[in-house]
Amino acid sequence: MGKTLVIVESPAKAKTIGRYLGNDYVIKASKGHIRDLPEKTLGVNVMNKYQPIYIDSPDKTEVIKELKSLASKCDSVLIATDPDREGEAIAWHIAYILKIDPTTKCRITFNEITKNAVQNAVDNPREINLNIFNAQQARRVLDRLYGYELSPLLWKTIKGAGYLSAGRVQSVATKLVKERDDEIAAFKPKEYWEINAEVSLPGAKAKKDRFTIDFYGKKTSEGVKKLALNSKEETDAILNDIGDKDFVIDTIVKGEKERKSSAPFTTSTLQQEASRRLGFAPKTTMQVAQMLYQGIEIADQGPVALISYMRTDSVRISQEAIAAARNLIVKKYGKEYLSPYKREFKNKNSSQDAHEAIRPTHFEYEPDTVKSSLTRDQYKLYKLIWERFIATQMAAVQLDTLSVDISCGDNLFKVSGETVTFDGFQKLYDEMRETDSDSKKKETALPVFSEGDVLKNHKVESVQKYTQPKPHYTEASLVSAMEKNGIGRPSTYAPTISVIEDRHYVVKEGKNILITETGRVVTDFLQKNFEKAIDIGFTAEMEEKLDSVENGDVSWTDTIDDFYPQFHQQIKEVSDNTDKITIEEEKTGEKCPKCGHDLIIKNSRYGKFIACSAFPDCDFSKNIEKKLANTNCPLCGSGIDILKSKKYGKNFYVCDKKGSDPNCSFVSWDPPVKDGATCPECGTYMVYHRIRGKVIRRCGNKDCPTNARKKKS
Repeated sequence: MGKTLVIVESPAKAKTIGRYLGNDYVIKASKGHIRDLPEKTLGVNVMNKYQPIYIDSPDKTEVIKELKSLASKCDSVLIATDPDREGEAIAWHIAYILKIDPTTKCRITFNEITKNAVQNAVDNPREINLNIFNAQQARRVLDRLYGYELSPLLWKTIKGAGYLSAGRVQSVATKLVKERDDEIAAFKPKEYWEINAEVSLPGAKAKKDRFTIDFYGKKTSEGVKKLALNSKEETDAILNDIGDKDFVIDTIVKGEKERKSSAPFTTSTLQQEASRRLGFAPKTTMQVAQMLYQGIEIADQGPVALISYMRTDSVRISQEAIAAARNLIVKKYGKEYLSPYKREFKNKNSSQDAHEAIRPTHFEYEPDTVKSSLTRDQYKLYKLIWERFIATQMAAVQLDTLSVDISCGDNLFKVSGETVTFDGFQKLYDEMRETDSDSKKKETALPVFSEGDVLKNHKVESVQKYTQPKPHYTEASLVSAMEKNGIGRPSTYAPTISVIEDRHYVVKEGKNILITETGRVVTDFLQKNFEKAIDIGFTAEMEEKLDSVENGDVSWTDTIDDFYPQFHQQIKEVSDNTDKITIEEEKTGEKCPKCGHDLIIKNSRYGKFIACSAFPDCDFSKNIEKKLANTNCPLCGSGIDILKSKKYGKNFYVCDKKGSDPNCSFVSWDPPVKDGATCPECGTYMVYHRIRGKVIRRCGNKDCPTNARKKKS
């Protein structure tokens, strides 16, 4: 029997799969896409049913050559790219390159990289799903037509804004941020007042025994009427009515309730929770999740895939995973912490059911047992996924509730509290149940009392407040808004936010995402001239049409034809009839050393930089200098500047005397250590170096023996 070639996307995935397949299989990585649309031309034949003009990716020449060579030596080929639209498209292109009929059983998929899943997939290959491929092809062609026709119009029309681009999803995401910021700017706060009283049972002497009750309304002959206090006069009238009178407990309502854990993670909820809890950007979350899915080198075990596929909008869980989680809960926490029934979760629609939720794949590898093999970020994210999933099968949190009505004359106050009687899933996973304003409900510790008890009045106070607008978007809440409005799909949330940040359409201030002047001007231009193309409802409808293509209900070319002709005509009309827009340039206050004109701050795809305002007549430019805090130059003791490479878009570090002291030559991709330590081997300065997510100290001399690569045993 001859060998079978198995093709995956990444070397890490290839290495992990290699654990489960024998010597009869040759596993090779395509390293992502091997064919795509050309970069510098439209690459779509709009006169021939939008047929894409694919080319071999220039950087994949050697990969393609090797795949062809291996395929010619093997008896069969199985394409094991990721189980989503993009993976199906990569599989189709690999089949094309290797001259494999896509209708033959050459395709295998698995939602988790485990022995059973991989071997089951190999035993049950299928055809390449042309509907799924066409859905991805439609998205690719649609986005190419949108971006390649609209972006040049932005370049032509809007000046002084740096590198601009438009995108079917990114432009709508930018619009969301702008509309929220406009809503905040236009918000007019309204005055309101709150009254609270500090009370205690008469015998209580310690200050800790006091508790606070809140004004609710008035008791009338018709019942209780909730009262909003909108002025100081209304508030003072109630304060004067109460004075120093004591309060009486009217009614006590006791109850019980339970709180169940949330569903396991989807791509969207993982990005949101990782942002809130861990401070991860969506892009970081997906990069780390990809590593956990493809496989991590576990000490004495080899490469192990720790989570299931991370691009999913499904909350479905397999029966095997449910059983494994429930067994683990009984062993580790006891039967009382096990949910009395299997908790299963349903998806909103059937198109989401192709995948499972994000969950652990090897339940023997608890986070703390593999912590030493993971980077800090990998451990944090794996722990979050693990605990969220195990919690789904744990017992609910049990609470005793107490709601108390307290009166002073006809003035009614209320107070409520909760007491946890059984911690349930919170023993493992304490959920952050945050509102849009990130506020949590305040819980009050209450003493034991009875109806009719008198409460001593220690003080009654009023507080003037104003209504608040909705908060600015954060990365987490923007992902949530995109999902809620049907903008994009799990694979697009993170790259969309990265793009609008890279284009300087939005800027992060702390956790908040704010619209920039460039983002505002571009969005206003698009709204004025292409209202339908950046309409939220239209964008969501287009996603639904792509789902219909995947389901085989509509033709992918018809889907594009419904959009493109009208859009193309709009481009021509706007191009012929639009005046140029200039964004005022931000001056630095300095003069150009070459020609004397003003220096200005400009944007590029790699960030902001300083340039001469007389460009293109003068080509002077320089980086915006930032200081590396609390760090001295290891060669001369001066300060350290942080600069950004125009070529690579990454930071590097130089002595701040680089222009005035020719004797100091310090320049490094890695920052020097703050304590000034030197290498014990050669005496060179030490630097902080990031490798595979970890930051280590190493010698700054690349030729030092300590930096020599260790051979794998």
